[in-house]
Amino acid sequence: MIQVGDRLPALTLTEFVSVATEGCAIGPQPVDVSAASASKTIALFAVPGAFTPTCSAKHLPGYVEQAQALRDAGVDEIWCLSVNDAFVMGAWGQDQGVDGRVRMLADGSAAFAQATGLTLDLTARGLGLRSNRYSMLVVDGQVRTLNVEGPGQFEVSDALTLLGQAQALRG
Repeated sequence: MIQVGDRLPALTLTEFVSVATEGCAIGPQPVDVSAASASKTIALFAVPGAFTPTCSAKHLPGYVEQAQALRDAGVDEIWCLSVNDAFVMGAWGQDQGVDGRVRMLADGSAAFAQATGLTLDLTARGLGLRSNRYSMLVVDGQVRTLNVEGPGQFEVSDALTLLGQAQALRG
């Protein structure tokens, strides 16, 4: 399992872009994790699935609500990862009103979850291999804090916990 001090896996996630910009078309776009995290402080959290009860009622909304406080604490970007496709992540972000405050990143094949060792096998519940629920503070691609939830829990990966860690890291 990934640990504090480790670097994020050098792989590609996908993000649905709903507005065309220079050099970026509408639709799923690749996000090179190494390049996207370079020289930035990232508040990264992962959920087992988009549109699922705890993820939609508590986890993502907490990060949306605390987005400005996280930025004030030195966080450049907030990333939400889930083992879903970019279309689902884009729709979930729109449904939750993230409005650019949180990057909704798809780990469609669970490659990131597997590379970090933070998988959750929900095959018995018909959901297949998913990501565990966790949060981490990443500085220039390196994990500085890591908060992994126990099975069925939502106690340490919330936005307020990561906000406190970002504030402490900033000094």
